[in-house]
Amino acid sequence: MRFLPTPAFLIICCAATGSHAGEVTRSEVETAIVRAATFFQKEVAVSGTYLWQYSADLIKREGEGIATKTQGWVQPPGTPRVGLAYLAAWQATSNVVFLEAARETAAGLLKGQLRSGGWQHSIELDPELRRKIAYRQGAGGDSARNVSTFDDDSTQAALRFLAHLDATLGFADAAVHEAVTFGTRAVLKAQYPNGGWPQGFERAAATNAYLPRKASFPEEWNRQWPGSQQYWFQPTLNDNSLATIVSTLAELARIYQASTNDVDGALARDCRSAMRRAGDFLIAAQLPEPQPAWAQQYDEQMQPAWARKFEPPAVSGGESQGALETLVEISWETGERKYLEPIPRALAYLRRSRLADGKLARFYELKTNRPLYFTRDYKLTYDDKDFPTHYSFKVADRTAAIERDYERAVKGERRTATRRAPDLREVEEVVRTLDARGAWVEAGPLRFYPAAERDVRVIKSATFVRNLELLAAYLERR
Repeated sequence: MRFLPTPAFLIICCAATGSHAGEVTRSEVETAIVRAATFFQKEVAVSGTYLWQYSADLIKREGEGIATKTQGWVQPPGTPRVGLAYLAAWQATSNVVFLEAARETAAGLLKGQLRSGGWQHSIELDPELRRKIAYRQGAGGDSARNVSTFDDDSTQAALRFLAHLDATLGFADAAVHEAVTFGTRAVLKAQYPNGGWPQGFERAAATNAYLPRKASFPEEWNRQWPGSQQYWFQPTLNDNSLATIVSTLAELARIYQASTNDVDGALARDCRSAMRRAGDFLIAAQLPEPQPAWAQQYDEQMQPAWARKFEPPAVSGGESQGALETLVEISWETGERKYLEPIPRALAYLRRSRLADGKLARFYELKTNRPLYFTRDYKLTYDDKDFPTHYSFKVADRTAAIERDYERAVKGERRTATRRAPDLREVEEVVRTLDARGAWVEAGPLRFYPAAERDVRVIKSATFVRNLELLAAYLERR
């Protein structure tokens, strides 16, 4: 899994690129991409930050919930992801409009960096409300909130964008460079002695907790949620947080090993060392037969543990696949074959655990391997007829793709992505649908407003990112 500020569209098939009557011109695309970026930067951004979606009139705003006019969102497709799209446009055009937009986005992200080194899901820009949060650029006291989060790719996404901007600027912007190195060092210090990471951190990990040990099954486990137990400070694979940390460290290592600064070179080496320790954690966290896969959450005894009230101690069909993909990536990045050793038996287990519909259960009961679900009122059950819709209790089976990558890694090869040429019909549609303001407006709904207010046309950051990168890809090839 890689996160590059280059245009997307890394799929295998190639689209037709031949010209035809009425084909959009390079000049039209250049005009459209500048208009779109200018609108987003000048009209949508709040101090360089972005949310997930807005009503077409920009009055209603949402991240992962209703947002105010003084908030930006870090969690993709928020602020960092928009910043990467600006960088893609800059690389394709060398138009300073895009570089300045990326720098403004970075300035917004820096306003959200915590003293602990990372980011929360959102950034608050109201001066009074900022006092409650321990921002590095802020006046919050000792009681201010200071827990950085790895949840939903938040801290990781911020660091990736800032690192790519840092490299684009030749590592010469002192504020950006310092923020990346400070944040990366904080991530490295938050790694537990056993090589795992928590979901959130506010200081360096203690050296006498979460020591290396092999995973095991508990003799028994509580079938009632015991409350949070501050699970976010335990080693976790939940929502593939460890996978995105490892991918981010790989990206940072590649970026900073290219720097001529010895300190940056040391940072790159430390990122690779942390990746190895993460691989060692995954090897140790693999549960024994008859379920040689991974849990979402582990306690200090390296046994599966509760997280949220719908996430029981169990083997996870979802996070186990993420663990396998991460082991392959660590082997690719380090050249070490030992990280491939757990994969065959885990793949065999997952395949024999497939559901009748070809999917995998998110949770399998410890030892019995029966799929576990929850009812809508959060009662644990074996029945899949009434589970909540906000959560993926069944996940796609990715084992075939994982096995292909594993076989490449065994041969010392790695997967190479093929960037296809943009489909001219897509490019023309994107240019054509840009409105007079420079906005891409589409059917909603809004997700979090009352039902009577949801059915409006919206402006989505994800659409902006996709379209800007499509136009950038077109211009790179012209």
